[in-house]
Amino acid sequence: MPKLVHDQTWVPELRKAVRSSTAKGWAVREHRGKVRLQVLTEGEPMQSVGLDFLWHEQSLGDIIRRVNNIYIHTKSGYTIKEAANIAKGKAPKATNKRDWQGAYERFKVQKISFGNGIDPQTTWRKEFVPVLTYAINLLNRNDCPNNPKDLIDQCVVDWEIGSRSREIRVRRLANFLNYCVDREDFPPSWKPASDLKPYYGRKPKGKKSEQMSSIPDQEIINLINSMTETPAAKRWTDCLKFMAVYGLRAVELNHLELRLHDLTKKPYLYCTYEKRSGSGVTKKRALEPLPLINDEGKTEEWNLLSRLQEKDIIFPKLSSVNGPAEAMRKYMNANQKGWQSLKALMESRGENLGTYSFRHSYSARGHFLGIDGGSMALAMGHSVKMHEQAYDWSNDEVRSRAFDRARAAS
Repeated sequence: MPKLVHDQTWVPELRKAVRSSTAKGWAVREHRGKVRLQVLTEGEPMQSVGLDFLWHEQSLGDIIRRVNNIYIHTKSGYTIKEAANIAKGKAPKATNKRDWQGAYERFKVQKISFGNGIDPQTTWRKEFVPVLTYAINLLNRNDCPNNPKDLIDQCVVDWEIGSRSREIRVRRLANFLNYCVDREDFPPSWKPASDLKPYYGRKPKGKKSEQMSSIPDQEIINLINSMTETPAAKRWTDCLKFMAVYGLRAVELNHLELRLHDLTKKPYLYCTYEKRSGSGVTKKRALEPLPLINDEGKTEEWNLLSRLQEKDIIFPKLSSVNGPAEAMRKYMNANQKGWQSLKALMESRGENLGTYSFRHSYSARGHFLGIDGGSMALAMGHSVKMHEQAYDWSNDEVRSRAFDRARAAS
């Protein structure tokens, strides 16, 4: 047996060859007279495996070839030890042997039955199923992606860059891949980067944002007054009124209850909707009305609660493939010229009209009336952080009214 010497001129040559044929963090060292491969990836525990070669110059070529083969196999998603076995001939050289479908089924149970418990009929079906089904079909092909970067790229390339839909698709797929590594013992190489922004990207300069804009109260009133007199239009008009006065999401129109206060016995509106997502759960809540204020400074009285008590309000069928908001948009776009005109007017101002516009208007109206952010957040059913980040605290009309009021008081 050749005499083993740790410090010889061939060792730097070996280490240089390993660095040049692999990646940062790959290295070899002597361990009990043989070669040990160590791999250190940022943010992950070190992986290591012993190789059946003597730590000797005569093994130089064999060591370099073996390490290079191991590196190539890890690019297909194998761990260091699995790749070492494949390179040694102890495992099949299949490009994909992961139980992606089984992981998908167990991930579904985890998301629905544990943690925040997302809604299986809304969040899971709409946000997770499409992208995960597509991803698993890709992963079960012979030419499957062999790393998270390529997989995510292929799954989102057809979605508009910088769009909310693309961002959701990226995040849901990353959520699944993290689960596979953390709970299913998939190789750490399948863990996506912590910064996902490069995947969903940014809108090109000059491209309009999808963020919905608030609507001045008078323009909402004009829209309400423009609605046609058909039975269907009257039902949709009541939907618009409730969304504007109570700051509702369209889906919440399906979850309203008329209740009486225990002490005062006065009627109030209660929302039983719970919006479940990975970031938390929106709790059920009592609703606070904020009547609209017209250009003359008077509030619009639509008597919504009394009409509910008299059973004078019947909402239309609020259902669609993508939910009540889509059903409303389809009807308004197709049947109401007032909506079409308002949409064009807002686009001329660089703004976007949608069902959430009424919710943004409710927020701006509340702040104009001096209601603090915490109280507005509770009334709207989201966190203070979400309120500060995503909802309007003012608009041109609110600003103008606020300064007029301030000047009149001085």
